[in-house]
Amino acid sequence: MSSKRVAIADLSDAVQVEQAFRVADKQLRVNRQGGKYILLRLEDRSGVIAAMMWNADERVFDRFDRSDFVLCCGRTQIHNGALQLIVTSIERMDAAEVDLADFERFDHQKSEGHLARLREILLGLEDPALKAIGKAFLDDHVFVEAFRRAPAAISHHHAYPGGLLKHTLDLMELAALISVRYSEVNKDLLIAGAFLHDLGKISEMSDSGEATYSDRGQLVGHIVIGVQMLGQKIEEVHKHSAGLVSDETRYHLEHLIVSHHGLMEYGSPRIPVTVEALVLHHLDNLDAKLASYLNVLETDVSVGSNWTNYSPSIGRKLWRR
Repeated sequence: MSSKRVAIADLSDAVQVEQAFRVADKQLRVNRQGGKYILLRLEDRSGVIAAMMWNADERVFDRFDRSDFVLCCGRTQIHNGALQLIVTSIERMDAAEVDLADFERFDHQKSEGHLARLREILLGLEDPALKAIGKAFLDDHVFVEAFRRAPAAISHHHAYPGGLLKHTLDLMELAALISVRYSEVNKDLLIAGAFLHDLGKISEMSDSGEATYSDRGQLVGHIVIGVQMLGQKIEEVHKHSAGLVSDETRYHLEHLIVSHHGLMEYGSPRIPVTVEALVLHHLDNLDAKLASYLNVLETDVSVGSNWTNYSPSIGRKLWRR
């Protein structure tokens, strides 16, 4: 099966496909005429492709689950500037029938490098309270393993295993750079906020291999979960160094977490009211937007043009370099 597979990243328009995929997500929907169809997100090591199966029903939908391997027959086509697969048949496969290397999206080598650099930055903080909090997280082996593998999103930016670590490290590096330019910014506080801001996503998204949100994620959300995680680590620090983390430091860290989306309508319980919170919001937005735009450039299938196809996810075409 593996030798016959064409990686998702290498698929092109109007190609007949009969090969294995892993189901990242599935939904049974009803069109305007009352007919049912299945909307799918299929994945392999190289990426994700949207797929649709028309004239389907519950019997087909129930044959397989999220995270299952499936044998799909169908044909690729371009829709709204993106490649998708129109599926004509789909059958569940046993894991023994596929080469698991074709579907492992987690890059162990990159993860080790990213984690080593993140550790270096956190343990290099000059503020003893912030350094102690960072160390408490790094000494938690269960947390570290989950952090290494977590995606930063389901379908937007850094939506792959290890994406959260990459996004977090990039923000910490950017925080260090911008702090040199603006002396008014508390460098250690900004770096700590960059580390903490999205940690709640570890619990917000399912750890079962499905590209979906957990029950806790949907009921509580990563911002509240992140504040809870911070509180737990501060309590651990206090057991060994009572009074090291002041209430003021805790409040500023909590504010960095709860305000990093920038506006209440974007999910922030509070808008940024400190210099560090303002900077963190804009750095987070920059990194997320740039990652999304670069993904459009990398995956666009148009040829013979200086422009990509229109992308609904970012609401525009992009100029190619």
